[in-house]
This record gives sequence, C-alpha cells and structure tokens, in this order.
Amino acid sequence: MQRIRTRIQFQAVMAGAIVAKTPHFALHRLALPAPEQGRLLFPAQDTWIGVVLPKRWARRAVTRNAIRRQTYEAARAAADGLPQAALVVRLRSEFSRKQFVSATSDVLKQAVRAELVQLLGRVTARTTPEVAAC
Repeated sequence: MQRIRTRIQFQAVMAGAIVAKTPHFALHRLALPAPEQGRLLFPAQDTWIGVVLPKRWARRAVTRNAIRRQTYEAARAAADGLPQAALVVRLRSEFSRKQFVSATSDVLKQAVRAELVQLLGRVTARTTPEVAAC
C-alpha cells in the first residue's frame, strides 16, 4: 500500500467519483492506468491511499492527526480486500464536540474506526463480485 503525497495526486483522485459515503466520510476513487499507458502520477500498480481532513470539520490538529492515523490503520487492516486504485478518504462533516468532548478520546477513536471500517468495507464488497465475474 502506497500513500498519496502530492497535491497533483490528490487533485486527480478528488476529481474522480465518490464510491462510498458514511455520515462523516466520503471515499473518492480513481482507477490506475494500465501499465502500457504509462504511470506518471502513480508509478506503482498498487493501492494508493490518502486522507483529506479540512480544518472546517476538525478544528484541532490533534483531532485531525488522530483521524489520519485511524484512517491509515483501517486501510492497512483492509489492504487485502482493497482494489488496486487510488483512494482518498475525505472528512465531510464534523464529529460533535458535545458528544466527543476530548480531542483524542478513546470513544472518538472507536467511532472513527467503526465508520472507516464501514466505508472501506463498501469498497471491498463492490470489488469482490467484479473479480469473481471475470
């Protein structure tokens, strides 16, 4: 699994389709080009993952970092079922500061992890039948 690091890579994936949503997250996907077409943006034929966490939805840096770590760890755990594509997980609404008072509480981490597992599970469920049909 590779991490998306450059702005151009993020822009290319974000221009792609949203393939799954949960109450707080959206998952963008971009199919990787075939090896014979050349690979400038994504040099390796692998699963590429990136995270976009706007300050608008997670004001504290400690919260953004905790969500980012949870995202990469959930993706690593689901790596076997993820497609070889570029994926970006985007935070699209905030977690209630009234419900999650602490910026890095265990309750917040568990809620984030559960939602990320659900989000990534939707992508693995979609890719499995396609592979079986071929």
